[in-house]
Amino acid sequence: MSLYIQPYPFRRTARRLAAEAQIRPLGVNVREEDDAYVLSALVPGLKAEDLNIQVLENVVSIEGEYKSEDAEYLLSELPNGSFRRSLRLPSDIEADQVQAKIADGVLTLNLPKAESARPKKIQISVN
Repeated sequence: MSLYIQPYPFRRTARRLAAEAQIRPLGVNVREEDDAYVLSALVPGLKAEDLNIQVLENVVSIEGEYKSEDAEYLLSELPNGSFRRSLRLPSDIEADQVQAKIADGVLTLNLPKAESARPKKIQISVN
């Protein structure tokens, strides 16, 4: 009698699986404008008080949690549990001028660049 052993193709430890189940990353889009960065993230079903947004120099951190219902589902694909995302942007941000809004499940952050990071237009004098 022969015994053939195949390696398990999904090599994840139990600790790593538990960590992934508890804290999920948040997908974001970031675009650069002349004087600011604009960050967008999908946060369906969350309100402003469900999110914690922090800005320090050029790092933006967004944390939150989807509340889960204690029910059994046949299929569960909606997000649940905690999420966290920290991004380091290319230049410093004016933290006191950051604007955040949620509309239709989309979080939008307007992150103004620090004055030193904004492009300067230099006038050329003609003699």
